[in-house]
Amino acid sequence: MSDELQRIMAIDDPYLLLREVTTRLAAAQQEVTELARLRRRVVQDLHAQGMSYAQIAEKAGLSRGRIHQIRHTGPAPEGAFLGTGAVTVVTPLRWDDAKKRPVVAMADMNSGKRLEELAKSYGFDVSSGHVQVSGEVDLNRDGLVVVCGPGMSQAMRDLYAQDPVLAWEHPEGEPWALVDRRTGTAYHAGADLEPSRPHDVGYLGRLPRPGGNGSVLAIAGIHTAGSLGVVHLLTSDLSALWGQVGDRHFSTLVSVEYDPETEEPQSAELLCPLYLHDEEATA
Repeated sequence: MSDELQRIMAIDDPYLLLREVTTRLAAAQQEVTELARLRRRVVQDLHAQGMSYAQIAEKAGLSRGRIHQIRHTGPAPEGAFLGTGAVTVVTPLRWDDAKKRPVVAMADMNSGKRLEELAKSYGFDVSSGHVQVSGEVDLNRDGLVVVCGPGMSQAMRDLYAQDPVLAWEHPEGEPWALVDRRTGTAYHAGADLEPSRPHDVGYLGRLPRPGGNGSVLAIAGIHTAGSLGVVHLLTSDLSALWGQVGDRHFSTLVSVEYDPETEEPQSAELLCPLYLHDEEATA
């Protein structure tokens, strides 16, 4: 029996006991989920390296049937692209002059809800939050997935500024653009060009938290359709993305074609490579 369990069992106050047991059960379930995800990942990695299930079983001291079961059950390893343990999806609040209160844009709301559904499908406990109208947001939290561009938050602008390859630029009097420093190419939203077209550019990256401990998964479009397109890419191709970047810091740009009436993505594909930041630092 662990010291923590003994501590909880010794609590006399029934209400405190109920609260402590509930909290501990939630934490234990998160740990069980992550251990199951890690176990499945190890089996998949070993199998991908050429080992048979029988060989893995022999080396691990488990039955072949058990190894095969682990390979095909439990939370999928690629879910770790979103975080570990629990995920918090953060979307920006905007001030509505007509309603005289903060609101969430429909596209941002859809992005947030779809990210929450995606995280739940991988076994995560999911919560939501907001970047305040003032731009304030606490980025030093575990499991953060933030849908917000640099124009709405200084904290997010500072976060994006850490990217060694891709940059947000906003010349005075000009619309926002995303620039690939490696190639010198500037990408603009179709809505900001003449003639305009239903095309946007989205940013996807995992960047260091301001406190230096952990990471933030950052998503933004030049316009809201771009963010929705990035989410569309994640929901359809998370396994491939995870296979290429794992849990490393990275960034990329996404080309998004969308329905001009609904802003729903019709296609979303990478505009540039998945830049791994540790490799860029040594290039």
